[in-house]
This record gives sequence, structure tokens and C-alpha cells, in this order.
Amino acid sequence: MGIATRHLIYFSPAPSVDLQRCFDARGWQIEVVHSARELRRAAGRGGIAGGLLDVSGGVGVADLHDVETCLTTPNVGWIAATQRGQMQDAALRRLVRDYCFDYVTMPCSGERIVESVGHAYGMITLTEPPPHAGTLGEGEMVGACEAMLALFRTIRKVASTDAPVFIAGESGTGKELTAVAIHERSARAAAPFVAINCGAIPPHLLQSELFGYERGAFTGATQRKIGRVEAAHGGTLFLDEIGDLPLESQASLLRFLQEGRIERLGGHASIPVDVRVICATHVDMEAALRAGRFREDLYHRLCVLKLVEPPLRERGRDIEVLARHMLERFRGDGHRRLRGFAPDAIAALHNYGWPGNVRELINRVRRAIVMSEGRMITAADLELSGFVDHAPVSLVAAREAAERRAIEVALLRHRGRLAEAACELGVSRVTLYRLMLAHGMREREPGTAGLAAPAAAERREAC
Repeated sequence: MGIATRHLIYFSPAPSVDLQRCFDARGWQIEVVHSARELRRAAGRGGIAGGLLDVSGGVGVADLHDVETCLTTPNVGWIAATQRGQMQDAALRRLVRDYCFDYVTMPCSGERIVESVGHAYGMITLTEPPPHAGTLGEGEMVGACEAMLALFRTIRKVASTDAPVFIAGESGTGKELTAVAIHERSARAAAPFVAINCGAIPPHLLQSELFGYERGAFTGATQRKIGRVEAAHGGTLFLDEIGDLPLESQASLLRFLQEGRIERLGGHASIPVDVRVICATHVDMEAALRAGRFREDLYHRLCVLKLVEPPLRERGRDIEVLARHMLERFRGDGHRRLRGFAPDAIAALHNYGWPGNVRELINRVRRAIVMSEGRMITAADLELSGFVDHAPVSLVAAREAAERRAIEVALLRHRGRLAEAACELGVSRVTLYRLMLAHGMREREPGTAGLAAPAAAERREAC
């Protein structure tokens, strides 16, 4: 079986033809870039790649900054090529430390450079990819767990009808996003989407907010005001926190749902309104019905199609998917170029109970982006230090979890350099490689080359 084709991004103001021949002879597909703009375009295409960053000809401070902004993508394993004495420069030393797996000092043999880049490429392939994020809409709804995939399927089904929709779920789970997604996939997508929080408006003002009023209807009503129901004509009306709707307003809403017409406060005209109603609440509606706080006839009018938003704590690896999504979305809030989440942060994300659901996750990640003092967000940055340790179900599970975490931390600390990580862990490079495979830290695609085989690694250690 032939060696799988590997992609190389070769950044150099004056690329070496001989070095390109060396890579070509080893089966690499080479893409040469000469500027930060070309580098950004090449690195941003996605897909696993090896990277050779040739700064041996000298790079100015401004150019170095432009280059650094292109190295944050996690899909490229970088090796730097420098001249003797260049690493004395603090800015270059920091760039190599933070973004490169290793560096070579020129002049250096082509074979050694190819081997170093191959190692970096192999480490990138061994990195566990983040779970696939199934997205709905313009990336606003993110999820890949079975509960979310089922929700996405239901959204597509209910969007094709005009029947009222009732969305249940805890606070912060994203009920309004679901309502927007239904509206955007419906025949009413070009018409207004009007939302009102029934629990945020004082009861004595809610009636006029919903149905509007005529001039002179009460003191201070100097002109006619269109209510939220009428403003949504032709589109979708979203009644958030419907469980907090006062009984008086419940009667008016029920009359509108039955007749399809409203009367503005202080008016006498009956106005036809065509809207699709979606409502949501975190309230236990069965308890509200039993207690008489909510009309049963109104509930059955509203709850024709029911959707349930899963709480974040039940969404498994979606927690990590969402955290990474929010890091990418709000990365610009921080003053540092963050590379991701440290292993202790990932553990804490999964161990925490998330009473505030997705809303709380967003707040914690945004705060961590601003407050983090390192290149990786830690559990402390998320203010979740107390949730790092999670008691396994058995000693075997505890040993395996500790072993895997130790490997992850060592590889992270040494930028993926196997020899140094193995030395810290007190094992041989071959043993570390074998442990990584045992813990599922394997290549993404079968047959992908990059890391030297254990036997070859053993021979190099003996040299």
C-alpha cells in the first residue's frame, strides 16, 4: 500500500527548490506561500496539514505579527526553520513556543526537516477532533447529541404547518432560538417574527402590549399604538414565559385564538389578525393547571405540537462542542490568542451540572476569554476548579482516566514532542506511542502516515 498523500504548507519568502524535492520524493503535496495573506488563506481552508515556517531569512516585527495571526488554526502542525542566534529574539521565541511543535536551525539536512514536519503532522492527526457539530440555521443552534438531532428533525416537521407550537424546557436552554428556527423554515419566513416575554411586563401593562390601544384609551395615550399580536400579522408571534401570563390576559388570548380577531384597548373595531403562535415556558404546566394558575382550555389551544428542549447537563459531548463554538465566536473579546481548552477545563465542563444551561455556559466562556492569562482556558478561568475531579466507577476506570489525562497534559506541555513528553512521564517513546493508541488517541484516517512507526522510533532513540 502506498503512502497516503499529505499536504504541506511551506511558508518562505525564498523557498528552497532542493527542499521541495525532498518533500515531493516523500509523497508530500506542497503548497508554497510567500506572504501572511497567502498563509492565512492556505491555513484557513481546513483539512490536516504539515507546516514549515521558514523565518531563517529574517522577519520584521510587523511581519511576524501578521504571520502569528495565521498560526492559530488547530489543523496545521508547524515546524519553524531559523538561523543560528535567531531564537535570542523574544518575539520569535514566543511564536515558536506557542505555535510550533519544534524548530530546526539552518543549515539543516532536508531529510531531517521532512522528518520533523512528518512528526508534527502525525501529532495533529493523533489529536482527537472535536465532536461533529450538527448545525441548524446560521450556526445559532449547535448540537450533535441524539436529543438535539431529534429536536432538529422535529423543527423541520412542525415548520411545515401553521399549528400552534409549545416549547418546554429549563431556563437558558435556547427556547427562543428554536422558535426562530421554526419561523425561518416556515412559509411565513419573510414576514415578521415578534417576541414578547409575558413574565417581564407588569400585569396592568400586558394587555395593551399584546393588543395595542387607541388614542385616548387612558391617561397618557396620546396616539394609537399597535400591539405585538397585530405587529406579527402574516408572521409568527412568540409568547415567551407563557406560564407567567395573568389569568385576565389568558382570557383575552384565548378569545383571539378562537376568533382570529382582536380589539385594541379603547377601541370598538374588530381587527382580523393572521399569525402563527409559538409559546414557551420553564414552568411545570401540569402543576400550574392543577393549581388553577393556567386555564386548561387555553393550554390545549396552545399545546398542539409540543417540543422539549434538553437541558445542557444531558447533552454529553455537546457541552464541549458548544464551548468551542463560543470560543470561536467571542475570541476577539480577549487580549490573548487562545488556542483552546486545557484538559482540566474539558473535565470540568463535563462534570459541572449547568443549572443555567447554555446561557450560563456562554457567560462562563466569555468571562474566561477575557480573564485567561495563558494560551489555554483552564478550569480556574471558567471558575470551575472544584469540578475537575470526578470519581470514576472503579479503580480500573480511575487508573485509565488518570493515565490518559497525564498523557494529554504532558503532550500539551511539550507541544506534542513525544520524546520530551515520554521523558517527563518516565516511559520510553515507544511505550508512550503505544499508550496513546490504547487510549484511542489515534490517527483520524486509517493508513495516514506522519509519526514514525514504533520500531523506527526505537532505532532513533538508540542513536
